Amino acid sequence: MKKLIAEFIGTFWLVLGGCGSAVLAAAYPELGIGFTGVALAFGLTVVTMAYAIGHISGCHLNPAVSIGLVLGGRLNKKDLLPYIIAQILGGIAGAGILYIIVSGKPGIEIGGFAANGYGEHSPGGYNMVSAFITEVVMTFMFLMIILGATHSKAPKGMAGLAIGLGLTLIHLISIPVTNTSVNPARSTSQALFAEGSWAIPQLWLFWLAPILGAIIAGVVYKYLSPEQNN
Repeated sequence: MKKLIAEFIGTFWLVLGGCGSAVLAAAYPELGIGFTGVALAFGLTVVTMAYAIGHISGCHLNPAVSIGLVLGGRLNKKDLLPYIIAQILGGIAGAGILYIIVSGKPGIEIGGFAANGYGEHSPGGYNMVSAFITEVVMTFMFLMIILGATHSKAPKGMAGLAIGLGLTLIHLISIPVTNTSVNPARSTSQALFAEGSWAIPQLWLFWLAPILGAIIAGVVYKYLSPEQNN
């Protein structure tokens, strides 16, 4: 239960910090932080939580990460579903708090609420194929970074920084394409609160593509560097 509470809190912070920066700070061109600031905000949420709860739950904060770690031999299969449920609920809680904050400004329009999308809902107008490839590849690389940085032979104490910087780089690459998901819990939480009826029908891509990328990475990294042989 302590692990699940930690995953809930961590995913709550990921959504509130990362998506909050996009919805609140990035909304003001004259004062806002822009794409670079949003990318850094997502990375900082992971860095801070890695050192806060990494020793409790592993700080996955992401169903795709948990799936990849199962296949990489780093997480017991029996823990997978409870982790995913805790992550989704934490993400929804973070998005809910953000929605309450945003709604406190008179006349505000919720808009896309930092939800992920493709086609006309892609920040750069990229189509579904581009979005799918982007999410698969970015999640694959994210899991490769995570599995490598947390390996028993990796430099100790540096995993949180490597993973957070990796997520920052991923956002710098892919925000224009999909608003960057690589995380089904993050995508689900924002889709529930976005204005209009477009986000939920597009949500399938932001579950399927990250999970596929994570599965490939889990298998590949276990082949390259299995823990039992090191």
